[in-house]
Formats: sequence, structure tokens, C-alpha cells
Amino acid sequence: MSAVEALQAARAAGISVRIDGDGLVLEASAPPPPAVLDLLSRHKAGLLTLLRPGRDGWSAEDWQVFFDERAGIAEFDDELSRAKAEAQAFASCVVEWLNRNPAFTAFGRCLGCGAGDRPGDPLLPFGTGMSGHAWLHGACWPAWHRARQADAVAALSSIGIRA
Repeated sequence: MSAVEALQAARAAGISVRIDGDGLVLEASAPPPPAVLDLLSRHKAGLLTLLRPGRDGWSAEDWQVFFDERAGIAEFDDELSRAKAEAQAFASCVVEWLNRNPAFTAFGRCLGCGAGDRPGDPLLPFGTGMSGHAWLHGACWPAWHRARQADAVAALSSIGIRA
């Protein structure tokens, strides 16, 4: 069982779990089942990671809510199968991760190869003005973009959001 599943078991048992420093605070209207308490104890480190916001300001739980919300919309509003809805939701999470974790460089250096302008392959700005730009050569962009997407998939997978 994972930390995500332990948190789901706690919620199913009516237990609210939150972080207080390096500890977990549990709140419930009735005494929690010992088996659930044991799960929470065994997965404490994972639960802290799951509930603590990352550098992008979102916790793993926030990402799970985002994923579930997108999957639900795709499944019920767009009438997609659950598998297709989850695939679409995962793609939305990748885009959101890329937006929340921008890559940018100082003007004049390619983030892909480190070089400056090249004849016939000038540096181009990728990204938005709000989050900054990643300066890349057009020829460097495809490999850089694939690597960024792989970073997003790895980051999301590490917190339980998978394709």
C-alpha cells in the first residue's frame, strides 16, 4: 500500500489528516480504526511528502484533486471512457506542471546547448512573459521540450499521478 492509498483509507474512515511541522494531525468524529492508524504510521514520511506543497506551491494532494477534476469533466461532460478521460487528465497535469515549473535563461544563451546566436538559427524565446523565457535555438527546442515533458511525467509519477 502507498501513502496515497493510506490517505484514501483514512478519509474513507472519516479521518482528516493535515501537517503540523514534521508531524501529522488527525481529526475524526469517532475513534479511528487501529488498522488505519497503523497504515498512517507506516506511511508517515510519504504522507508528509504528499501533503507538503512543492516548490510550485501545490502538494501531491492538490495535484490529485486537479487530476481527478479533469478526469471527471472529461468522463462526464465529454462522455469519454474512464481510460481516455484519465489519459486526457494526465496530459492536462503535464501542461500544468510545465506552466508551474517554468524554465528560463538569461538572454543570449541557449538553454539546450549553451551557445549564443548561430547563423541561420537565432535564439528564440519560448515561454510567457509572466514566467520568463527559455531562450533556445529552433534546432535545440525539440530535444529540450521532450526532456521537459519527461521531467513533468517523472515529477507527477513520483507523487502518484500516472498516465
